[in-house]
Amino acid sequence: MKLPKPPSFSKLIGPSIILLGLGLGSGELILWPYLVSNYGLGIIWAAVVGITFQFFINMEIERYSLLSGESIFAGFYRVSKRLPYWFIFSTFIAWIWPGIIALSAKIFSTALGFENFQYLAIIFLLLIGFILTLGPKLYKTVETFQKYLILIGVPVIAFITFMLARKSDYLALSKGLIGIGEGFNFIPPGIDLFVLLGALAYSGAGGNLNLAQSFYIKEKGYGMCAGAKGITSILLEKVEKIRIFGEHADYSDKQNFTNFRKWWRLINLEHLIVFLITGAATIILLALLSYATSYNTASGEGINFLFAEFRNISMLISPLIGAVFLTLVGLMLFGTQLTVLDSSSRIMSENFVILKQKLNLSKIYYLVLWLQILAGIIIFIVGYRDPVALVVTGAVINALAMFFHIAATYFLNRKLLPREYQSSLIRKSIILIAWLFFGVLSAMAIVKAI
Repeated sequence: MKLPKPPSFSKLIGPSIILLGLGLGSGELILWPYLVSNYGLGIIWAAVVGITFQFFINMEIERYSLLSGESIFAGFYRVSKRLPYWFIFSTFIAWIWPGIIALSAKIFSTALGFENFQYLAIIFLLLIGFILTLGPKLYKTVETFQKYLILIGVPVIAFITFMLARKSDYLALSKGLIGIGEGFNFIPPGIDLFVLLGALAYSGAGGNLNLAQSFYIKEKGYGMCAGAKGITSILLEKVEKIRIFGEHADYSDKQNFTNFRKWWRLINLEHLIVFLITGAATIILLALLSYATSYNTASGEGINFLFAEFRNISMLISPLIGAVFLTLVGLMLFGTQLTVLDSSSRIMSENFVILKQKLNLSKIYYLVLWLQILAGIIIFIVGYRDPVALVVTGAVINALAMFFHIAATYFLNRKLLPREYQSSLIRKSIILIAWLFFGVLSAMAIVKAI
């Protein structure tokens, strides 16, 4: 099969926006600012390391789908018929906890003077379900939603941060980027390793959701995925059978290799600019804002640091800007939960269809989506009241899932792709370091808990 020539760079932008949105509402907006508000900027180096690792991990996922015309889960099935069971289970157990939407509801309910945020969270979950169900083309719905949130949210956050940060804050940031904190180096004493592990997993998408990047580049038409059909609304569009397994490029064709090198340069640039640079800048800005407004203010547990930021922004700039900040945070968390439900539903439904190939992917997707929403509603009804605890629980499970899928992706590409199409020695080394990094930190957190 011929590998098509790549289009212009501007036509490739999109999949990384969705993946960036997956990280905004958990690591960037909550866990890293939460840690900074309690321990200072001396730990921000770990956030940069975490999102850099995820850049290289994501590109290996893109490499496979670009050349095969199928999601990486179809590739895993080619290697082992049992792997779909693992990805269904590990995705369900990691993302059943609706902590991100709980945080969004907590922000809005507190601002409006309501005590029981669970009811608003349930309404938000139902609203997400309707948005995803009624959007005619699912990929376009999610991409558009995240694009506008990021285009509006990131500049506003940058403006507020530059207005409030002092020279001493920038000095603390510069030291923190090389691991120098206030009274510690790299890891502060007494830090909850589970929270740190969760924050590292959420420096970007996190967990199995990194693997969803293969769906998004497939529906964007990268490489051998050109012409691939995507999931459509079962209510508004004709439901067609979607191809699960693709056809690999002819690896013996020299022109294909030339085209691959062009594709590889362009998609690396797209992911570098949109995911890594924008994502790292957003993490740093939000951490700096948290340090400038809530560090050493006795903001306490949970998301109290966010309200400390709100009060300081309102006092030092204006109440209107404070309200805009809090509203944007709530909306970005809502957007992240929407994308999480989309990505996790895609992962589980595709693996179900891989196991039972007579099933219709669009129908299974919406069944899984609404079952997840129902599970989230039940969790709220039975009385879970700590949003940060829900986020941390999911994040720790996702860090363990990452430890598995990093190795699985590495061996998949090594087994199914010729040597000249595989990653360079430098990239392989970075992947190995990332795998060891998550493995060692996961082991340390588990040992400490025991």
